[in-house]
Amino acid sequence: MRAARPARGAGVVLGEDWVSPDSADSEVRAGRAKRGFISVNRSPLARKIITFNLLAMLVMVAGVLFLNPFRDSLVAQRERGLVAEAQLVANVFEAQLPQGAPVDLASGDEIDIPRTLQGLDVPADVDLFVFDQAQALVAETRAADRPPAAPVAGLEADPRSTAITDFLASVWEGISSLLAPRGRDMPGQDAEAMVRALLAEALAGTTRFETAHDAGGGAVFAVVTPIRHDGVVVGAAALTSVAGEIDQLVRAEREQVLQMFVIAILVSIGLSLVLASTIANPLSDLAIAAELGRDRHARKMSPARVRIPDLTGRPDEIGRLSGAMRGMVAALYDRIDANEQFAADVAHEIKNPLASLRSAVGTLREVKREDHREKLLDVIEHDVRRLDRLVSDISNASRLDSELVREEEEEFNLLKTLGNINEYLGEQAGKKGVDYITDLPAEPILIHGLEARLAQVFVNLITNAISFCEEGDAVRVWARRRENRVLIVVEDTGPGIPEQALTNIFKRFYSERPPGQFGEHSGLGLAISKQIVEAHGGVIWAENIRPTDADITSDPLGARFVVGLPV
Repeated sequence: MRAARPARGAGVVLGEDWVSPDSADSEVRAGRAKRGFISVNRSPLARKIITFNLLAMLVMVAGVLFLNPFRDSLVAQRERGLVAEAQLVANVFEAQLPQGAPVDLASGDEIDIPRTLQGLDVPADVDLFVFDQAQALVAETRAADRPPAAPVAGLEADPRSTAITDFLASVWEGISSLLAPRGRDMPGQDAEAMVRALLAEALAGTTRFETAHDAGGGAVFAVVTPIRHDGVVVGAAALTSVAGEIDQLVRAEREQVLQMFVIAILVSIGLSLVLASTIANPLSDLAIAAELGRDRHARKMSPARVRIPDLTGRPDEIGRLSGAMRGMVAALYDRIDANEQFAADVAHEIKNPLASLRSAVGTLREVKREDHREKLLDVIEHDVRRLDRLVSDISNASRLDSELVREEEEEFNLLKTLGNINEYLGEQAGKKGVDYITDLPAEPILIHGLEARLAQVFVNLITNAISFCEEGDAVRVWARRRENRVLIVVEDTGPGIPEQALTNIFKRFYSERPPGQFGEHSGLGLAISKQIVEAHGGVIWAENIRPTDADITSDPLGARFVVGLPV
């Protein structure tokens, strides 16, 4: 059980391999037909995949819109452009002022400011104001009073909004108006009032810039820069942008982002459906197959063995899961079959001593001679001991699987364990007149496993070897390390193993004993030893020792049992 690993591409699953969808149970085919390619309402996993993909897309787009990088870039460009325009206007007036004489912009000394304004090619989206040193408005030109400028070829406005993007944009504007920070609001104030708030600092010689919002929420940019004459500030030129100019540009950029978002949403949903179909559908097939097995056992209905879909060809976790489930269910059915066979073997083995007991008890009632009665009582006692030994061995064998899984493996020195066993069993062999020979390496051999269980294996093998030996025979126990494995060998000079028994001696309840030892062994020792060794990832086999390998028909010189364990 511990050494079992799910085999990818296992050839046997419950006796009937799943080779194609056509071999599926009718319930699985019916569920697949209802589901189709992918059914979101029938697959919670598919819904989760689509939902989380959409949430990731929404978070990304919301983050882009909330951070609004294109708006910040447009605002910075507009601010720098408006400042440059204001300074150019101021330079125009400074160039017309006479040198070496005092100047008053309000009286128009040596300069006609309104006429100069009319000669300037002021952009159509700005208002221009000129103030004197006393903050009096000398001249102005409003964007509303000028005809719209002719569009430049290649720079025409391109409104690419759609009904969907208009709706999404309005929703976003409503949300962002509550969350996004805004500049200073100036409801009810016009452009002149806005620049007058900055005029004092401009007349002090500093160019001032500010962004505000009008009563309609549109962004308004204002810049005021001083007009100097011979190094002295004699007035100020102020420019304000049309309300909402930047907002229109930002809305156009936002609509492009939203259009890409709509396309990305559609692509994401399509890819999510494909992804869900490659994940949810196979998992659904596995779940249906597992549920069929559960329901059949719950209702005590077993018309056929449960078959798990073979998805081991997939190089992902679903393929691993399919292989693991196939191996797990196969191991479960193997265990069920083994338990059924074990129960049948137990019933057969118990019937033999019971039949002998029944016959002895029946005969005991009829016999009169005391010596015959004593013989029958000896038979009864022998069969009772045999039953007791058989029941004990059966109990140990039935608990072995669960104990192998439950007990914790530890690292231990195999040679130290063998040394303790040799010391105890060597005395037992000596009492029988059997030579006991050991040949173990000097260096310790550390292995990972259950020391008590492996010790049980070696005790069984050595005890069996001693039981087949007579006075003058020998038992040899030796071990060698071979790369990543260690070999432990138990040899004896007994009669050997009959050729027909070599393939059966590890089966449960099989026993090949001399006539004098009949009934003293249950035939479970070697079967238990094999189970323990294989649970540790090892192998065990038996063979006869022959004088020459060239003649397999020669009489054996004894028996050899070999245990190979991973190091």
